[in-house]
Amino acid sequence: MTEVGTSSPPVDGADPVLSVVLPCLNEAETVARCVTRALEAMAQLRISGEVVVADNGSHDGSQELAVAAGARVVDVPVRGYGAALRHGIASARGTWVVMADADDSYALENLGPFVEALRGGADLVMGNRFAGGVEDGAMPFLHRYLGNPVLSMIGRRLFRSRIRDFHCGMRAMRRDAILGLDLRADGMEFASEMVVRSELAGLSIAEVPTTLRRDGRSRPPHLRTWSDGWRHLRFLLLFSPRWLYLYPGAVLVVLGSIAMAVLVAGPRRIAGVEFDVHSLLFSGVAVSVGVQFLAFAVLAKVAAIRLDVLPEDLRLVRALERLTLERGIVIGLGLALAGLIVLVGQVIGWGAGGFGELEVTSSIRWSILAGTTITIGVQFILVSFLIGVLRLNEVAD
Repeated sequence: MTEVGTSSPPVDGADPVLSVVLPCLNEAETVARCVTRALEAMAQLRISGEVVVADNGSHDGSQELAVAAGARVVDVPVRGYGAALRHGIASARGTWVVMADADDSYALENLGPFVEALRGGADLVMGNRFAGGVEDGAMPFLHRYLGNPVLSMIGRRLFRSRIRDFHCGMRAMRRDAILGLDLRADGMEFASEMVVRSELAGLSIAEVPTTLRRDGRSRPPHLRTWSDGWRHLRFLLLFSPRWLYLYPGAVLVVLGSIAMAVLVAGPRRIAGVEFDVHSLLFSGVAVSVGVQFLAFAVLAKVAAIRLDVLPEDLRLVRALERLTLERGIVIGLGLALAGLIVLVGQVIGWGAGGFGELEVTSSIRWSILAGTTITIGVQFILVSFLIGVLRLNEVAD
């Protein structure tokens, strides 16, 4: 990252309190207007500040226009919306940072509510376009009525957040608090990462209304509806092992186990439909798959904590302290042995009949139970070893 220009000095020559960071990729039509509006807003608020344009490889003269308008331009070699903002925030000199787009779609002339929320102690201040107003044509129909509302709802549900507009591009933050999150996303999902990791870290988050207007560009936006929407959804799911793995796994295990307990003794007729060995087989599959989901929930959480992606979970730590590698192996061996005993019992019963023709339905029923139990036991052993590998340093400490 290199600087290719310098900004005008802060108001009264003081160190900047506020840095406005604008990611930029070929925004020659609007970047100077955005810089001017931000500088004028800071002057009206009588707050010392600067504008940092994080340029992502523009080739239309955006850099020169930004410098001429009073911005400091930093060159960001890594492509991507998130990469530009990460570098821009890192290079900012202000205690506080406001981020927005360089396409003139956000009301940079109205920084007051963001600054007031920061003064009130917020670490992150989210803009809410739906509360502040979205001009006609400013947001595509699918984004306004499907993408943003649905993804914001999922984010609130998964992370117990109160934010109504997860993906607003104008937001303010305490710079040191955000840098402490070690944000890593290079793409559009950076917007989700900032909110999610702020929630997980327990930062103070506020939300203020802001206006979204039609951007001033004559070219199409950089945002790609479906691919970027999927990147946001994928990020939200990957950061929530509970919803991606734990809850689905628990449902499969509980329902599958109940069905197996009912069907292992014989067929059952419910509402005129008879459930027999075929239903028992898929109940066993549900239990096996559910156990795999639960195992991945633990593995994903342990790995994410080890990588400093998710915060420490004391409940998980206590559970793993009780369920040591040795205990996991014992439980797994016990389950596998139970399944083998059922199989041996089947063979003994077959031998008692002279190894003649089997009663197919009964033998399949108990074979399904035995096979499912053995499978779960082996999974338990393998997962216990893998968790042990992931926790090697903790054990050594």
